Amino acid sequence: MAVNPGTSGILRAHAEDEYAHELAALAAVDDRPRPPSWRLSPWAVATYILGGELPDGTPISPKYFGSARLVEVAVASLATDRALLLLGVPGTAKTWMGEHLAAAISGSSTLVVQGTAGTPEEALRYGWNYARLLAEGPSRAALVAGPVMRAMQAGSLVRIEELTRIPSDVQDSLITILSEKTLPIPELNEEVQARRGFNVIATANSHDKGVNELSSALRRRFNTVVLPLPDTLEQEVEIVQTRVRSLGAALELPADLAALSEIRRVVTVMRELRAGMTQDARTTIKSPSATLSTAEAISVMTNGLALAAHFGDGRVRAEDVAAGLVGAVVKDPVQDRVVWQEYLETVVRNRPDWKDLYRACRDLDGAR
Repeated sequence: MAVNPGTSGILRAHAEDEYAHELAALAAVDDRPRPPSWRLSPWAVATYILGGELPDGTPISPKYFGSARLVEVAVASLATDRALLLLGVPGTAKTWMGEHLAAAISGSSTLVVQGTAGTPEEALRYGWNYARLLAEGPSRAALVAGPVMRAMQAGSLVRIEELTRIPSDVQDSLITILSEKTLPIPELNEEVQARRGFNVIATANSHDKGVNELSSALRRRFNTVVLPLPDTLEQEVEIVQTRVRSLGAALELPADLAALSEIRRVVTVMRELRAGMTQDARTTIKSPSATLSTAEAISVMTNGLALAAHFGDGRVRAEDVAAGLVGAVVKDPVQDRVVWQEYLETVVRNRPDWKDLYRACRDLDGAR
């Protein structure tokens, strides 16, 4: 994957910087209609997300491995007056998708509100420079625009991460913004009206159901796209391999990327424990409390890559991924450890080509 030379030295460049060459190549050949303020047409945005080859031979790397129709629905939603809610379990690339959509459509993915239990209303509206407020009283000069207000003024996309983590009364401050496309500033007897091109991409974890559920009024203002876990083992292996290769290059890990044969085993373990059944559907197993997502598999392999690079010969082996694998599965030291031990003895131990992984995991347990 080609990396923009301007991002040299940056641990993780923004999507619009890292893939600037792809966005520029798409813009050069994109002669299709573009919604107001969009940098690319919906077709070009979907091509950027899904990957492909342009007529001039320029390759576009895939950013999302999954249903093309889901991507098209997400892009089409943003071309309407309704906001987009990306919903799914952890590790289904919700944040990744939102970042790349914002980069392709608005040219910037940096207008972000990170939702937490402590997110104040000011994060979704505006705040004040209190020194100026006390000295001068309410004024435009004393007002501090938040990411949502700046997106409204610029006619661009704004991302709201983990929307259901935000308290319900704060969430509802979005209703007027999304329905009337205005942000009232009662202190100044003014309002900010959104410019054409403004919209919101929000993400939410479907496992957070019951935390701060969206009100029906707010939910109606979103088109919801559910991002599923990868359908097949091969698809998930490809995702993990692509991301590990990218992370390894960014971290300058001198490991043998062509020899990552452990990826298939790590992904298989994750999928089997997640499903509660082996790949051949012959053995039922217990599932741990942890969400064994694709993101967890990427983390396990990246950690293994670092171990192999700095404490081995550069080739990732079973002993390099064992610690990360156990750490990903065993979140609850009592319940999950029982699940993991049963899986080791009933599944891993009985696979002839997994003997090295079984020994590495058992040796790790013995050292604890």
